This record gives sequence, structure tokens and C-alpha cells, in this order.
Amino acid sequence: MKIIGVGVSKGMLTEEAISAIKSARIIYGSKRAIAIASFHIQSETHEIDFKHLDEIPDDAVILSTGDPMLSGLGTLLEGEVIPGISSLQLACARLKIDLTSITAITAHGRDIEESKRIILDKIMRKRRLFILPDPKRFGSVEIAEMLLKAGYELPAIVLENLGYENERIIHGTTKNPPEPETLLYVMVIG
Repeated sequence: MKIIGVGVSKGMLTEEAISAIKSARIIYGSKRAIAIASFHIQSETHEIDFKHLDEIPDDAVILSTGDPMLSGLGTLLEGEVIPGISSLQLACARLKIDLTSITAITAHGRDIEESKRIILDKIMRKRRLFILPDPKRFGSVEIAEMLLKAGYELPAIVLENLGYENERIIHGTTKNPPEPETLLYVMVIG
């Protein structure tokens, strides 16, 4: 099994990823991942069923949006991983932030109370944070409110639709949090 990062949007596939996609016999991925790689796909595709990952054939290619090792399928499946351009990389490039100076945290699909604890712990240690929020349960406004309630008035940036034509970067603070218009966004705090 190969788990391939397709990047955060079209045009962000690596040559290694393109080669593996073109030679695949069967491909699984989310609708978005398949759409990002569609120009290079020459085999049958199946939308991935996250409840039945164990039923994917061993010779399949699995497409993961962004990079499979940033809160992606590479952390859930066994197999060779081909990296992709992640939302973390693109956000840091857009904001001119050194990747080594930021801590990545995911709240998406995770236990929210645990995510809160991790965010507060890292902020207390004066770390700049890159957060993959859970927009429906713990989005940018809820994260900002939690931090403000804990006494942290900090810069807060939302990067929405990274890599797409309608990409937006919204600056704010935990007191006046940036509010995205879509569910496809990441957040930088500090």
C-alpha cells in the first residue's frame, strides 16, 4: 500500500507522487483528494470509507490531502508514505514563519478537552501554534475564546482555502478572532 500526499490543492503534487498515481492499479481517497489528483489518475477510484480502512487492498494507492503525516492517513495506515505539501508548510510560507519555530496541533476529529489542554500547555510554554481546528465543534472563535478566558490576548490568523483561487488570510486576535467563511481553514496563534 502506498499513502500519497496530494498537497493542499491542485498543482502541489510532487513528481514522485505523480509517478505513483499514474502507475496505480486502484486508488482510494476522499472526494477532495481525488479531485486534486484527478489530472494524473489513470485507474479506477473509490471514495474512502474511513470506517472500513482495513478493507482496502494491499496493492492500493491511498490519496491523502496535504501530507499524510500531518494528521493524515499516514498515521492510520501501514505502508510506504510519499509526502505532500501540507497546510502547515503553505501557511508558514505565506506568513514567512520558520517551520522550526511553530508547534502543530490538531483538534480535528480529536477529543476537544484534550486539544484544549495541549493548546494551553503549548501557549504557556510561549510556543507559536499552527492549529488544525475542528470547525464544527472547536473552530477559530472557540479557540480564541478559550485562550482569552485563560488570560492570553495574542495575535490570531486564519488561513482559509489555502492554495485555491479564493484563498484568504484573516488577521485578528484572541480578543477579536478572525472568522472564516468556509470549513477549510487552519489557524496560527502567537
